[in-house]
Amino acid sequence: MNKRYIGLDLGSKTLGISISESGIIASNHSTYKFEEDNYQLAVNYINDFINDNKIDVVVLGLPRHMNNDLGIRGEISLQFKELLSKINDCEIILWDERLSTKSALDVLIKGSVRRDKQKKIKDELAATIILQNYLDSINKN
Repeated sequence: MNKRYIGLDLGSKTLGISISESGIIASNHSTYKFEEDNYQLAVNYINDFINDNKIDVVVLGLPRHMNNDLGIRGEISLQFKELLSKINDCEIILWDERLSTKSALDVLIKGSVRRDKQKKIKDELAATIILQNYLDSINKN
């Protein structure tokens, strides 16, 4: 039986979500909006999502600076992982997400997606890029 995966792109007030039921292809799912910096709301939401969708593996984007240092956003992702692991025992993988949001915006711009629509889907597309990069790395064989 295939494992079920979700990819997460955590922002200060949005959580982009992607999903893979095959373990091969990641697809956009949704963007969860929460009160700015209230990560406990996002953790509670994603915990319910994991349970409702029988998710086995969470791939959480870990933002790093180009010099590989972890900044404030990276520390927040580590704290998010800690909060989630306290209430859910699924596997949580931190995945380097450098440039995933930029890549998502590049794809949307090249696809001539209107700016108002870009804003709505860039986080879930960034989550899809994060998850697809992870899946590609484990399926290299």
